[in-house]
Amino acid sequence: MKKLLTFTCLLLFCITILACGTANLAPEQDIQTATLKNVDVASTQGLPTAIPEDVGVSTKRLKRIRSLLQGYYNSGQVSGFLTVVARRGKIVHFETIGMRDVENSKPVEPDTIFRIYSMSKPITSVAVMMLYEEGHFQLGTPVSKFIPEFKNMKVYNNDQTEILDAKREITIKHLLMHTAGLTYGWGNKPVDALYKEAKIREPGSTLVDMVEKLGKIPLVHEPGERWTYSVSTDVLGYFVEVVSGMPFEEFLQTRIFGPLGMVDTAFSVPSEKVDRFAALYRPTKENGLERTRRPALEVDEYTFFPSGGGGLVSTAADYIRFSQMLLNGGELDGVRILGKKTVELMRYPHHNNRFGLGFAIVTDRNPPNILQSIGSFSWGGAAATTFWIDPQEELIGLLMTQLLNNRYPFQQQFKVLTYQALTE
Repeated sequence: MKKLLTFTCLLLFCITILACGTANLAPEQDIQTATLKNVDVASTQGLPTAIPEDVGVSTKRLKRIRSLLQGYYNSGQVSGFLTVVARRGKIVHFETIGMRDVENSKPVEPDTIFRIYSMSKPITSVAVMMLYEEGHFQLGTPVSKFIPEFKNMKVYNNDQTEILDAKREITIKHLLMHTAGLTYGWGNKPVDALYKEAKIREPGSTLVDMVEKLGKIPLVHEPGERWTYSVSTDVLGYFVEVVSGMPFEEFLQTRIFGPLGMVDTAFSVPSEKVDRFAALYRPTKENGLERTRRPALEVDEYTFFPSGGGGLVSTAADYIRFSQMLLNGGELDGVRILGKKTVELMRYPHHNNRFGLGFAIVTDRNPPNILQSIGSFSWGGAAATTFWIDPQEELIGLLMTQLLNNRYPFQQQFKVLTYQALTE
């Protein structure tokens, strides 16, 4: 009888783990649960798993995530998803839906590699703060101390009709907060035309080329005057290179990716991993999908400009480990990347009570229209990837997909469906 009870308990545990695992569902399978393939769950998912109820989450309510996202896939609006929810250091939801390559019928897998675009920014910001902790600079240090190209910058006046001498220097903190006066060159102001003409992040160029071009273009406003989303984090990538004395890619690999076990995060996809790389799509006018041509940041199909602001590729397992490190106050599995107080400084709302040093911050002055806690910090990427970290709830949410110009609300819906599953 004792052996029978032991076997029954083991069987129930295995069934539970499989039910929480990853399934690749074709449209005709609808939302039925499929079993995991023969993969190492811990290495594939990045963190240990837990029965949701053991960490205050409802298994039944988590199922609403698949129900919702499956609808986007079934309707042909999105190629596929990979979603992760972790609480108290344990994964309670890790699921895939749809295809990483629609044309070749390749499903999203647990180890699918995604372009994370601007979700590169928090990683670059962490690299900067690691050097800050080592005493190389203060946040108020002028960038020109390390990058002379930013000395004696010019700036447009408020109505963008006259170019003047900048009254203040750009500081490291300005770059971290996107208040330096740099931009992305997406608009219709005179400075945007100069960015386009200079081809700031041209494939095949270097970070040195980039800063040399930027140093010759006037700022869109005085440093510190207001928030303008920009190439600031790309400049920080070069800054890391200068301060550390090693190539930016090497610094990330040796100081962050290697120690955290982020084995698939890089500025390129090696040949042996190409089959895992997701295709990139955008919506059509009819709410269908079309495969994109190579975006500007790509040097070739599998290599990206070393953009600290948008050039990395990654997996869900890698990024959930990076996120858990931040939630833990800078440490994961005995490896300390940052000090606890440094992480607190990064997630403090420095600018307009909304933006920290590399993240958007939820504050009581600007409460969300969803269920996130005050103090949550987050960011997303151009292909509709997103993540957030909620220290109050010890919660991480991560959504991976590859959809440029996203017009659908699935990111916010995913957040709501995650929070509604919390039971304690």
